[in-house]
Amino acid sequence: MEPAERAGGGDPLEPGGRPGPDPRGFVPQKEIVYNKLLPYAERLDAESDLQLAQIKSNLGRAVQLQELWPGGLFWTRKLSTYIRLYGRKFSKEDHVLFIKLLYELVSIPKLEISMMQGFARLLINLLKKKELLSRDDLELPWRPLYDMVERILYSKTEHLGLNWFPNSVENVLKTLVKSCRPYFPADATAEMLEEWRPLMCPFDVTMQKAITYFEIFLPTSLSPELHHKGFKLWFDELIGLWVSVQNLPQWEGQLVNLFARLATDNIGYIDWDPYVPKIFTRILRSLNLPVGSSQVLVPRFLTNAYDIGHAVIWITAMMGGPSKLVQKHLAGLFNSITSFYHPSNNGRWLNKLMKLLQRLPNSVVRRLHRERYKKPSWLTPVPDSHKLTDQDVTDFVQCIIQPVLLAMFSKTGSLEAAQALQNLALMRPELVIPPVLERTYPALETLTEPHQLTATLSCVIGVARSLVSGGKWFPEGPTHMLPLLMRALPGVDPNDFSKCMITFQFIATFSTLVPLVDCSSVLQERNDLTEVERELCSATAEFEDFVLQFMDRCFGLIESSTLEQTREETETEKMTHLESLVELGLSSTFSTILTQCSKEIFMVALQKVFNFSISHIFETRVAGRMVADMCRAAVKCCPEESLKLFVPHCCSVITQLTMNDDVLNEEELDKELLWNLQLLSEITRVDGKKLLLYREHLVKILQRTLHLTCKQGYTLSCNLLHHLLRSTTLIYPTEYCSVPGGFDKPPSEYFPIKDWGKPGDLWNLGIQWHVPSSEEVAFAFYLLDSFLQPELIKLQRCGDGELEMSRDDVLQSLTIVHNCLIGSGNLLPPLKGEPVTNLVPTMVSLEETKLYTGLEYGINLKYFNQNSFPPIIDHILNNSEDDTKSLFLIIKITGDLLQFQGSHKHEFDSRWKSFNLVKKSMENRLHGKKQHIRALLIDRVMLQHELRTLTVEGCEYKKIHQDMIRDLLRLSTSSYSQVRNKAQQTFFAALGAYNFCCRDIIPLVLEFLRPDRQDVTQQQFKGALYCLLGNHSGVCLANLHDWDCIVQTWPAIVSSGLSKAMSLEKPSIVRLFDDLAEKIHRQYETIGLDFTVSKISCVGIAESLQQSKKPSIKQIMLSSEEIKEGLKRQQERNADALRNYENLINTLLDGVEQRNLPWKFEHIGIGLLSLLLRDDRVLPLRAIRFFVENLNHDAIVVRKMAISAVAGILKQLKRTHKKLTINPYEISGYPKPTQIVAGDRPDNHWLHYDSKSIPRTKKEWESSCFVEKTHWGYYTWPQNMVVYAGVEEQPKLGRSREDLTEAEQIIFDHFSDPKFVEQLITFLSLEDRKGKDKFNPRRFCLFKGIFRNFDDAFLPVLKPHLEHLVADSHESTQRCVAEIIAGLIRGSKHWTFEKVEKLSELLCPLLRTALSNITVETYNDWGTCIATSCESRDPRKLHWLFELLLESPLSGEGGSFVDACRLYVLQGGLAQQEWRVPELLHRLLKYLEPKLTQVYKNVRERIGSVLTYIFMIDVSLPNTAPTASPRVPEFTARILDKLKPLMDVDEEIQNHVMEENGIGEEDERTQGIKLLKTILKWLMASAGRSFSTAVTEQLQLLPLFFKIAPVENDNSYDELKRDAKLCLSLMSQGLLYPHQVPLVLRVLKQTARSSSWHARYTVLTYLQTMVFYNLFIFLNNEDAVKDIRWLVISLLEDEQLEVREMAATTLSGLLQCNFLTMDSPMQIHFEQLCKTKLPKKRKRGPGFPVNICTYIAVFFAELVKRHAGVPYDVPTWMPQLLMNLSAHLNDPQPIEVKFSLTLSNFRRTHHDNWQEHKQQFTDDQLLV
Repeated sequence: MEPAERAGGGDPLEPGGRPGPDPRGFVPQKEIVYNKLLPYAERLDAESDLQLAQIKSNLGRAVQLQELWPGGLFWTRKLSTYIRLYGRKFSKEDHVLFIKLLYELVSIPKLEISMMQGFARLLINLLKKKELLSRDDLELPWRPLYDMVERILYSKTEHLGLNWFPNSVENVLKTLVKSCRPYFPADATAEMLEEWRPLMCPFDVTMQKAITYFEIFLPTSLSPELHHKGFKLWFDELIGLWVSVQNLPQWEGQLVNLFARLATDNIGYIDWDPYVPKIFTRILRSLNLPVGSSQVLVPRFLTNAYDIGHAVIWITAMMGGPSKLVQKHLAGLFNSITSFYHPSNNGRWLNKLMKLLQRLPNSVVRRLHRERYKKPSWLTPVPDSHKLTDQDVTDFVQCIIQPVLLAMFSKTGSLEAAQALQNLALMRPELVIPPVLERTYPALETLTEPHQLTATLSCVIGVARSLVSGGKWFPEGPTHMLPLLMRALPGVDPNDFSKCMITFQFIATFSTLVPLVDCSSVLQERNDLTEVERELCSATAEFEDFVLQFMDRCFGLIESSTLEQTREETETEKMTHLESLVELGLSSTFSTILTQCSKEIFMVALQKVFNFSISHIFETRVAGRMVADMCRAAVKCCPEESLKLFVPHCCSVITQLTMNDDVLNEEELDKELLWNLQLLSEITRVDGKKLLLYREHLVKILQRTLHLTCKQGYTLSCNLLHHLLRSTTLIYPTEYCSVPGGFDKPPSEYFPIKDWGKPGDLWNLGIQWHVPSSEEVAFAFYLLDSFLQPELIKLQRCGDGELEMSRDDVLQSLTIVHNCLIGSGNLLPPLKGEPVTNLVPTMVSLEETKLYTGLEYGINLKYFNQNSFPPIIDHILNNSEDDTKSLFLIIKITGDLLQFQGSHKHEFDSRWKSFNLVKKSMENRLHGKKQHIRALLIDRVMLQHELRTLTVEGCEYKKIHQDMIRDLLRLSTSSYSQVRNKAQQTFFAALGAYNFCCRDIIPLVLEFLRPDRQDVTQQQFKGALYCLLGNHSGVCLANLHDWDCIVQTWPAIVSSGLSKAMSLEKPSIVRLFDDLAEKIHRQYETIGLDFTVSKISCVGIAESLQQSKKPSIKQIMLSSEEIKEGLKRQQERNADALRNYENLINTLLDGVEQRNLPWKFEHIGIGLLSLLLRDDRVLPLRAIRFFVENLNHDAIVVRKMAISAVAGILKQLKRTHKKLTINPYEISGYPKPTQIVAGDRPDNHWLHYDSKSIPRTKKEWESSCFVEKTHWGYYTWPQNMVVYAGVEEQPKLGRSREDLTEAEQIIFDHFSDPKFVEQLITFLSLEDRKGKDKFNPRRFCLFKGIFRNFDDAFLPVLKPHLEHLVADSHESTQRCVAEIIAGLIRGSKHWTFEKVEKLSELLCPLLRTALSNITVETYNDWGTCIATSCESRDPRKLHWLFELLLESPLSGEGGSFVDACRLYVLQGGLAQQEWRVPELLHRLLKYLEPKLTQVYKNVRERIGSVLTYIFMIDVSLPNTAPTASPRVPEFTARILDKLKPLMDVDEEIQNHVMEENGIGEEDERTQGIKLLKTILKWLMASAGRSFSTAVTEQLQLLPLFFKIAPVENDNSYDELKRDAKLCLSLMSQGLLYPHQVPLVLRVLKQTARSSSWHARYTVLTYLQTMVFYNLFIFLNNEDAVKDIRWLVISLLEDEQLEVREMAATTLSGLLQCNFLTMDSPMQIHFEQLCKTKLPKKRKRGPGFPVNICTYIAVFFAELVKRHAGVPYDVPTWMPQLLMNLSAHLNDPQPIEVKFSLTLSNFRRTHHDNWQEHKQQFTDDQLLV
């Protein structure tokens, strides 16, 4: 995300608070407030005005001159940068102009895609804050966007490789539409519905497209008086559709996204209550939670589930309002899923649940913010009646808190829970914080469970701010703070890293929020304090103790992690990753604590640190760094006092130890000396003004130590120099205290406790800046003169060869130079020099923008006069190329000279990231308005300053930069890979910073790849390739989106295959070429050939932009000559592009056709050529010939590329077919229906296939009106219904060779050549990867194109091949012929009647042969072939094909397998035709019905699947006419009739049918069983596919399935039982409509009385799943709940033990998801049963009471099992029931065993939390 997007905001009050009109004459829309707080703020207005004026004038000029590139792009980029630096600091008029201009630019139809994305991103940024512009200020049309989305996301040519779009384009476009949506005109909704309704055919892919369009385009934020033009036009229609679709097609989720947005934008204007149970049921289903033990999930439920984020938004928007219905359901939802949050549960559904928890509170807080705190804008406000009340908020927090507390300890970590708690605590701290603390205190006490500790601490950090600030809801909050801090101290533990880090974070968080001041003295002085304040005052006396204890802990940590202890003399100089994290945590926590301390506590702490640091001597790698960091923190907080202690001490020690000159030459220095140097270099990182006192001391030390021989020594000394320079020359804040002005006021005036947790005040931040004074600058220059100058002179002389220097000396000199450079980066003026001209032609100025960053460059530096480096580079590369360390430094220095201005980009990025993390963890989303703590705000201002120093885009490219980049290139191609690698990274960074420098550098890189050069080494060759490849983030030279560059690089890459240095033996080089090719293919986007600014409107807006005043610069309007010149240049640019394009293709062809080019490069070259196909230019002839010839190349890779390419070329050569508009109502002779009715209506009946009126003669054929696309006319007719014109108006068919264009002749000649075709067919019928090959759409496209463009010209040549292929039953030959036939049928779309007749005569025998030869490997391919042939074709044109397929699918010839395959192929063809072939579907059904009792399993499965497709069209969607296709109810009635014999029998149904057809008639019963198997297959197949489940009909079959389904999980069962079980599982998951609930329950109750216990058992499993998956629909129906309760309780008393156990499980499950509650009637019922006494053994009849007792036992065992684990607390009814049970401990078997088991289970599972659970029991109960 760009910083600008996160910046902005805050009240538009000026920090100075000056009201009245702005003297500058315009009111900025919204600036970045932090700019006002910079030390040089007063200069910024003038600076930004100048920049804005330049941008307006130059952007306007560029567009008028038609110069989109480079001018337009350059200045739009400048505008993005401007927004990043100043926010939207322009007037409303300019804002609107910018948006309009960019909108016009984005929607230029032929705009190059990369430019389109650039403009779109800026436009999104301009539209981002929609409250700034209302609908009155701006209106944007929607059609241009629609055309763009249609052209790009639904591109017709992309799959043929004629267009290459980047992956990001989809997101950019969707975001763009989303940003423009609020400004669509009021009538847009109606127009959109008219446009996209005709696409809504639920069986077609267009449905998905229509719903996607609705989701992204429909405007929902219209004002209430326009609602009748907005959502009211479509709401009922779409919500009706959503409610009635049952099987979760892919578009259902998108409807949810649309409704969520609608609900949020119109809270209070839509009554959602009627839909609430349905909405919650679907959301619960969408979580995919497992229910019951043996459950099979429908796979599409997993992939098409709702996006949790949108579901959450929807729920939040519906909350509140008078009815409170949503809150009730939400509580129900959490009740039913709470147990899934228990830490012992885990599964793939867990992530969704966690996301739900995290997003929901966040979303509610955002809604509260919007209703209570947000500044009102033009967007519709929420009506008071629907705002959330305090009661609503409390209810919400109460219903969600339980799951959140469970999720704290989840397996996936506590992050989501912590974020949820942070938001919940903002709303209701008194409900949220106490339970968290209850879990935290014990966790702090235990040592054995570190996971518990880290989880609870991270949650407390989340609620820290709410805890500390107390407030009216939770005043006792702050009193917890000190106890928590003191108890957290033991967490600073050297042995447990994660505990240590979380403790640091914990302590730092609390100490940032609270001033650590001892206020206990206030108790004597004031008597107006509240109880809590008195308590706090006396507690604050502990602060000092806390700080000292913390320091002791840290010292302990440091002593345990010195280098000697952790690692013996292994040469790891750096810290390990973990140690560096601990170091960071330690130093930042310590510095936070000291910043927040009062002066007294600080002085004690300072003395303590000082004593610790001088009484020990540390090694400088690990412990030394930590101690030095602590000292630095102390010095930073109070420089004067601390420097007094440290500097004199260190200086005297160092001076003493370096008295003796021998020390200077020692290789290993004394530890004490090193440690003091390190300490000194760290403590100088403080406010520069305070250092000036000690300058003599410090300079002396530098003179003594900079030239030590020991590397460690002089490096530390260089650090000292670096820090001195930085401290004196940079701008930075000097304190980060949480209250401006610190805490050093007497307690009588200032009472710190009032400031606990107080946010900083943006308008009185009172930042103390360090701005370099002239004295400091003078000191800095003195340092540079004394230390930098001599080194530069030495290096210069060494480079010129006048001075001999050893390697170590060179290294030392370079180190000093580098440290001086990064220390004084912002003193050095930018490099001067001549600009490099003529890189790009332009008529707009492309000047760089200068930003003021706080210093005037008064002194022009005499250092870095640039010529000192090239000689030294030469010197090292020529004499000692292996001195890599010096080269590394040289690379760093060069990079810093090019780009360094005081801070590095990567450091800035990581600080920006961490700033955002801290902000997220401590922000207050409820009140908003930048209520961050002061330290954070100061940090943000500092980041704003750094952002200004780092903005280097669009710098002028000067000679001096050119030289340095060339040096980098030289190092990038040197001999050592490490040097090359570092140099390349710097090289890429530099390329990104200067305008157009790539054009200058590319030829130099390509030099190394020239095949005719003899002197290139392999290292140089590799280096050059890496330079072309680029890194993952920066530029890729090989693939700049610009003809001028590609024309050079691509051919060079191909011909580099002939270079001497290239060797394919080296894997690294082969890999490099692979990466290069892969990256070019991945990143290539079609480059524009046409740069015309076609719209007149564009130019008009550009003019008004250029003339816009306030601010503006003096400039003359464009003269007509200039505009003419602009036009001329633009035409030249188009011609150039075209020339370059053809040139590139020719050079690549030359390259590929070179004689001894290695094959790898030939392939790369062909790959690059195939990227150059376009949809707006036909490929040059030479390339067409090349690709056609390569269809028969030896290498399969090349053949594949050629196939794709030729298919694309054929598309380019396609002649356009003429279309006419028709009126469908005239053709049908019926009027237009008054309201929407989808499905089969009189006015679309003429589209149906009707064998009586099939066009069988030429005349009928030519008078018919064919509609090819299947979806037209199903839902509604489009406004403008277009069909193809008649034959005579279409392009001429049957042309001779003379009639063809040259390009077509090339193809014609090859395909008329029998040899060529024979070779081609041979290649196409080879197999590629055994067993993996599938029907190949690319080859299909090739043949389709050939038969479309040349009609039947090549049939004579192909015919013998086809006949020969069909007869061969090999897999690959069959696939080949299937591809050709599919291409033939689809290609014949526009053939004349005679030609189609001939074709059908040719194909019918072929297809018959093929279908009889079908095999296991090929039936898929034939299915695809027929499906592809019928796709989007009018069925009346293909009547011969359908009649052929319907001849007799189940002939029995060739066995059951061939039958199944024929059905499969037929199904493929019919499914593509969807609703237009009812007659064929009826014929098929009639044919299949008698055959439903098939014996063979594979045929049965296939019939099941075919039935699904036959009934697919029978949908119960709203506004849909009853279908003309077969309907389920009639079919089911006929089936039930035949199944009667099975229904009436009571005993179990066994599978008597043997798998061979017996002789003679079988009895009805066996027939019935066979029929049933097929029906089961049908029901299983349709479970996931059809849109609505025909519940009523299927219910009649249920009792039968209950009988059959087996109880145990055993795979040895026969197919019938397994299927019945699976079918029940799938049916129980189905979504029910409310009116179906009573029907289902009736069937279940009836079955529960069945005599088969299997049936009774299965009813229970079915019930469990069904209730959970339709939870709220059942809960909404009280009778249903009663019925279910009765059902389960009656089955608890069943005589069969298994049924009782299952009933117990079911009951406890229902209790647990809160479907039923354990109310007193139920409890009394059980107690009554418990008291049943058993009669004596003799008198006892066959045991009724035994059963009852057993069932109670069983039920209990279940309940207790369900309450296992910590969080399932003891419900209130549990103790009493346990008491009643214990009476039965001595009963006879099996009761006794069950009871002992139950009680022991209870003991075991409640052991952990026995202390808490104990309170639920009375003393008597405990005795038991």
